[in-house]
Amino acid sequence: MAFRLLDTNIVSHILNRHTLASAYQPHLTGYDLAISFQTHAELFEGANLAGWGATRRSGLQSLLATLTLLDGTADVALRWAEIRVARRSQPIGVADCWIAATALTYGLELVTHNAADFQNIPGLTIITEVP
Repeated sequence: MAFRLLDTNIVSHILNRHTLASAYQPHLTGYDLAISFQTHAELFEGANLAGWGATRRSGLQSLLATLTLLDGTADVALRWAEIRVARRSQPIGVADCWIAATALTYGLELVTHNAADFQNIPGLTIITEVP
């Protein structure tokens, strides 16, 4: 089965049962779902900042157990550097760049609700519900 990479906001929508989660469901059904190491870190950063207790953390862990975690590798780091240079005239955030680099290195489409953050990255396929 083919993989798709989920941006942090998509995982957050699923976790929080946000109304946008259902809008993205057709883009997820029939695919194995993966996240970047960066998304994994961002989700726990959010949980720490919000002071989540054991129950919420358990829900996060349960969701993460259903996703494939893609590690940062030397190839991901090289791709990150290429993207940062390519986007000098349209700066990309460090975290978003790691997610984009992960998608490109592993050859995956990126499902995000923040498509504008990932525009003009050569070779990156973005799937979004944002017009």
